[in-house]
Amino acid sequence: MPATQIAGSAPNERVNRAGRKVEPMSSPPLLGRLYTMGSLVTDDHGFQFGVKNRLFAATLVGVDGLVMDGIEVSLAEVTLVSDGVSVPADDLGVGIAFPLRAEVIVRVAGPRLAEGQHELEVSFRAEPFGDLVFEGRDVVVAASPMRPALPRDLDDDQSDAAVQARRGFLAEHTGVTPEHLFAGSFDPHETRGNIENFVGVAQVPIGLAGPLLVNGERARGEFLIPLATTEGTLVASYNRGMKAINLAGGVTCTVVDDRMQRAPVFEFDDARQSRDFCHWVNDHQAEIAAVAESTTSIGKLVEIECYLASRLAFLRFDFTTGDAAGQNMVGRATFAACSWILERMPTVRRFWLEANFATDKKASHVNMMRTRGKRVTAEITLPRAVLARVLRVSPESLHEHANVANIGSFLSGANNNGLHAANAIAAMFIATGQDAANVAESSAAVVHTEVTSGGDFYVSITLPSLILATHGGGTGLPTQRECLEILGCTERGSVGKLAEIVAGTVLAGEISLASAISSLDWVSSHEQFGRNR
Repeated sequence: MPATQIAGSAPNERVNRAGRKVEPMSSPPLLGRLYTMGSLVTDDHGFQFGVKNRLFAATLVGVDGLVMDGIEVSLAEVTLVSDGVSVPADDLGVGIAFPLRAEVIVRVAGPRLAEGQHELEVSFRAEPFGDLVFEGRDVVVAASPMRPALPRDLDDDQSDAAVQARRGFLAEHTGVTPEHLFAGSFDPHETRGNIENFVGVAQVPIGLAGPLLVNGERARGEFLIPLATTEGTLVASYNRGMKAINLAGGVTCTVVDDRMQRAPVFEFDDARQSRDFCHWVNDHQAEIAAVAESTTSIGKLVEIECYLASRLAFLRFDFTTGDAAGQNMVGRATFAACSWILERMPTVRRFWLEANFATDKKASHVNMMRTRGKRVTAEITLPRAVLARVLRVSPESLHEHANVANIGSFLSGANNNGLHAANAIAAMFIATGQDAANVAESSAAVVHTEVTSGGDFYVSITLPSLILATHGGGTGLPTQRECLEILGCTERGSVGKLAEIVAGTVLAGEISLASAISSLDWVSSHEQFGRNR
């Protein structure tokens, strides 16, 4: 497997967006990731490889040497190509801008390289990284026959010409010329940053449920709920649950916690080193927070949790992320923090930015206990009369079914006891531009029921890992933005409001489905509304 090692000097001091000075990232293990593995290619004119900035914005100010397979290459034969502009390596002038995610191609004039493994070493200077030396291995492989590829325009891939070229490619290779797939109502340029190889839109039906009366801290009043779904009966069921909620005076919703994670892992020689490392991290949380927060204007590091297993130390970085869901934000911030840590902890053997402990896109017990996204509870006491009139059930029957369902959840190995939180969450996520894959952890639910001393029915549902946003991602797409406008969740600071509305909607669905099961209306309702004849 190709491997790269790098040594580098410490850069100068950084200043975060709040004006606070912090030490920058310059860890050798992370700087090694600048080299693009698999980029080494050759032809009759020489060879080339790529260097991509995965760290921070920088400027290349000089190249000091290049060695290939132990032979020093004259810098007069080396050219750097950045953003289509070629610059001689022995005369960079004022330097080459090297922004985040940019790639510089290093071209070397000379003979063709042989197939197989090659060793290279590159010495260069970059601000703010300082003097850097790459020592790496990469492989030249035989050229494979070219296969047809989707058309792309590197300058404007959302242009009409680029989109039409891909649509033609689709028709040519499949024999299918879609009509509705291509019938979008907005400029494809609005999808920039949301999708690649754009060809069309998925037109998912959206129905309205409600109004839903919410008594939240952030969401107060009646809300019409847009639900994007292809499942018949779904909207009708939520509408029924909302009717019962409204007659009972509305649903009370409370956001009780807010945090987003990235969970790196550090490997040591033994368990004692990993234990001591966690103590060190705990003692330096303030300094680590300053470095992490220097990468974002809104993210705040709340806590660093440490979990030990064998000689591995799993760190769980917990952030608040404002109105954004924040997965990318916390990834960037944690990356910077880990670099700072690695500079000061030479005992680290290996490091990975994510060890599957944040459990992104997966339900998990750690998120049930410790929160991922928003932890929000929706609760209500439904009078016996309302249950009888609207849902045709008694408090006792609903509570008994909840007890049986708890046993079923336990026997099945489920990590939660909700009935179908995913239905509401998926439908609202699609309608409002959330990351639909986050339904996996967002739909975990804890349901609690009681028959009150007065003979009424108390029910609550807690969503411990509800991941959503009112800014960023797909929330700015035209249809999705309109749905957020319907909910009144487009202003700054409205993500908590959206969380309360989603939780209230989920509870409405739980009440309706539990009642349909208890009253034996479940099958008949699907027969009435859910069959597309």
